[in-house]
Amino acid sequence: MKTIRRDQDVILGGNDLQQIYCFKNFPVYMGSVDHALSEDVLSDMQWVISKASGAIQLNPLLPLEVVYPEAHGSGCVGDLWMKHHGAFANFISKYNPDSVLEIGGAHGILSKYYHSEKPETRWTIVEPNPTPDNTVKARFIKGFFDDQFELDEPVDAVVHSHVFEHVYDPQSFVQHIAGFLPEGKHLIFSLPNMEEMLKRKYTNCINFEHTVFLTEPYIEYLLHQHGFRILERDYFLDDHSIFYACVRDMSVKPTELPSGLYEKNKKIYLDYVTYHEDLIQDLNAKIADLKDDQKLYLFGAHVFAQYLIGFSLDTSRIECLLDNDPNKQGKRLYGTNLQVASPKILADVENPVIILKAGVYNDEIKKDIVENINKKTLFFE
Repeated sequence: MKTIRRDQDVILGGNDLQQIYCFKNFPVYMGSVDHALSEDVLSDMQWVISKASGAIQLNPLLPLEVVYPEAHGSGCVGDLWMKHHGAFANFISKYNPDSVLEIGGAHGILSKYYHSEKPETRWTIVEPNPTPDNTVKARFIKGFFDDQFELDEPVDAVVHSHVFEHVYDPQSFVQHIAGFLPEGKHLIFSLPNMEEMLKRKYTNCINFEHTVFLTEPYIEYLLHQHGFRILERDYFLDDHSIFYACVRDMSVKPTELPSGLYEKNKKIYLDYVTYHEDLIQDLNAKIADLKDDQKLYLFGAHVFAQYLIGFSLDTSRIECLLDNDPNKQGKRLYGTNLQVASPKILADVENPVIILKAGVYNDEIKKDIVENINKKTLFFE
């Protein structure tokens, strides 16, 4: 597999990248699959940091077709995600666009929430792996948004939700949007609150898909650099997402990054690594102490589990992975030999034990299992 070198800082463009940490032989895809384990591809996941900007980023990158061979269901299952989509749709509605281009809409759920209140809005989605159900009214265009992309009608707003963190070149991405939107039109987007996520040691923060630690100083630097005035910033929970509303304004002047980001971000990341090294030691000790008849499960057929395994979690006692997404159940998590099942299988298990490290989703998952499936479940968190 030919990788893509990223030898220059994605924020300031300098040649000052320093290695900070490397995961050897990490799964390149975070979905669940039907094919044999021997067909999975592993690659080193190497994180570097820019001395000048302090931006943590992945180098090298993997080809897009390797990282995204198909959609893996992110953002379409769970009450918390539905609350996010509803809240973001309400945030967009404050700017009342009559026509919207959504970049990377995948399943089209955001458009459904918006259309439930404003059904006449023209909504177009450009997406490389569209997976809409038949209730989505939006028009889909299969493809990527880049400087070659054209649309046959003007739009009032460009929208994207949890897309920015997937972009390999954030500078070019914002530049393309700036070139696409006339002055006075809006850019409205949601992205993960990455700084808070990494501080809280969430394993779904940066990975082969989220290749830049894209925190607020960088977002706002990029927006100002390419002529976007920030109208509003809001938070969905304190550890999930940040909403931005911007307007294209040619009078906006570039700004400087704040000082101290290198020291700050390096400490956050190294604390994250140390936490997980200690966590895995603790989890492996608890696993070793389990009785022979105790059944152990790992929740999350996703990068949550892949990261724990990458930090050397002992999987020898794990019965299977649990996940609420029916599209993953009955399959195998890529890069592992673990099959995926519904948490409902716990109903007939006596005192099951679950390793649960699913970040902001922990409480929702735990509540559902205890209240609806098996109240005697023990969690290793």
